Amino acid sequence: MTNENTSEIRLKVQLDAQKLPERITWEATETGQGEQDSKAFMLSIWDDKDKSSLRIDLWTKDMRMDDMTRHFIQTLISMAQTYEKATGAKEVAAEMKKFCDSLTIKINSQFKEGA
Repeated sequence: MTNENTSEIRLKVQLDAQKLPERITWEATETGQGEQDSKAFMLSIWDDKDKSSLRIDLWTKDMRMDDMTRHFIQTLISMAQTYEKATGAKEVAAEMKKFCDSLTIKINSQFKEGA
């Protein structure tokens, strides 16, 4: 049950017989769009008591490698943006973005070599 001061995000993971993710859907109460399909998600939650991050990373067994690579790079870039917004540390965020650029070049060259 939600009220105007609560937002809810739901994730559903359908597993195959070997307990591998076959389908991932998510829904956010504020969007009003119902369940949306996804191929992967990365969830990071800060545990203030233990001062540590708790993580869940899942992807469907039919997730393409090039899509997973894009997902990782875009996630790293968004983490740099979030870090800058949260801390105001522009130089550190710029360094993180520079790393993403370098990583993208390296990944692209590996894909070209493997093609």
